[in-house]
Amino acid sequence: MKKLNSLLIGILVIILCLTFTAFRLEKKSGAAGSEIVTIYNWGDYIDPSLLKEFEKEYGYKVIYETFDSNEAMITKIQQGGTAYDIAIPSEYMIQKMMKQDLLLKLDHSKIKGLENIDPRFLDIDFDAGNQYSVPYFWGTLGIIYNDKFIKEKDMQHWDDLWRPDLKNNVMLIDGAREVMGLALNSDGNSLNSKKESELIKASAKLTNLTGNVKAIVADEIKMYMINEESAAAVSFSGEASEMLDKNEHLHYVIPEEGSNLWFDNIVIPKTAKNTKGAYDFINFMLKPENAAKNAEYIGYSTPNKKAINLLPKDITEDEQFYPDEEIMKNLEVYEDLGSNYLEVYNDRFLEFKMYRN
Repeated sequence: MKKLNSLLIGILVIILCLTFTAFRLEKKSGAAGSEIVTIYNWGDYIDPSLLKEFEKEYGYKVIYETFDSNEAMITKIQQGGTAYDIAIPSEYMIQKMMKQDLLLKLDHSKIKGLENIDPRFLDIDFDAGNQYSVPYFWGTLGIIYNDKFIKEKDMQHWDDLWRPDLKNNVMLIDGAREVMGLALNSDGNSLNSKKESELIKASAKLTNLTGNVKAIVADEIKMYMINEESAAAVSFSGEASEMLDKNEHLHYVIPEEGSNLWFDNIVIPKTAKNTKGAYDFINFMLKPENAAKNAEYIGYSTPNKKAINLLPKDITEDEQFYPDEEIMKNLEVYEDLGSNYLEVYNDRFLEFKMYRN
C-alpha cells in the first residue's frame, strides 16, 4: 500500500510539474497574452529601435507584423487568425472598422499624453472624440518632380501631369482613391465625389493621361525617382521626404486646387489579448521624445505638437511637409464611401490600368 501511495504521489507531482511547465510555455508563447504585444503596422513604419526600447521599458516581447494596404489589414483582422493588440489603419478604414464593430472603444483614463497631440488632429469626423483611435502620423498626397527635367513653375498643379512633354515620364501610386482623387481634384471636384457625372469625367480625363504614365506601382516609385528614371511621380509626403533626402534635384508639391489629407491612427482591435500592453504602447508612442524620434526616422509628419519642438527646424519649417493653414484648407480626408461606391472607384481605376496596357 505504501508503495502504491508513493507511486500515486509521484505521479501527482509529475502532473503538477507538467501543468506548471505547460502554463509557463503557454504564457511565453503568447496564448495567455500578458507578456507579448502583437503589433500590425505598415511596412517600415516605425523606428526599430523604439520597439526595442518599448520591450526594455515595459518588459514585453513585441511580435511585429506588416501589411501593404488597408484592405489587406482589415481582411486579416476580420478572419481573426491572429489576435493583434495594436493596428495602425488609415482614417477611412477606421470608420469602416468602427461600423463593423472590429475595434475596442478606448478608455481615455488609461491614456497618458493625448494632450500632446495638436488639437487640429483630434476629434475629426471619422472618429469624433477619438473614441477608437489615437493619431500616429499624418501627411498629404502630392507630386514629386526632378528639376533636371521640369522647372518649378511647370509643376504646381495636377493638370501639369498631362503635359505633352512628359510622355512615358510619370509614375503613379497604385491606389484607386489616390488616382481617381487627383483626377477629381484637378477639375475642382471632391475626392470623395459620388456624382456620376464627375466620376465619368474623371475617368475620361485619366484615359488621356495614359501616354504619360511610365508605371503604376507602390514602393518602386522611390527607386525610380532617386535614380532619376522618371521626371515626376505621385506619392505620399513621407515617401517624398525619403526621396528628397537622397536626391537634391527632387522636390515635393501639394497642388493648390486640393489633395488628400490622410491620417494613420493607432487602434486596439476587439480581438486583442493584451489590452494593457496595447495601452502601454499607445502611451509610449505619445511621449514627445519617442514621437520625435519616430518622425525623424520615418519622414512623415507627426501630430504630436510637443515632439515638433524636438525636431530640427529644417524639418518642421518645411511647408511641403508641415503645410500652412492656406494649403490645409484645400485638403480633404478620405471618407468611407461604402462598398457600392468603393467598387465604382476600384472598377474605374482598373479600367484605367487596363486601358493603359
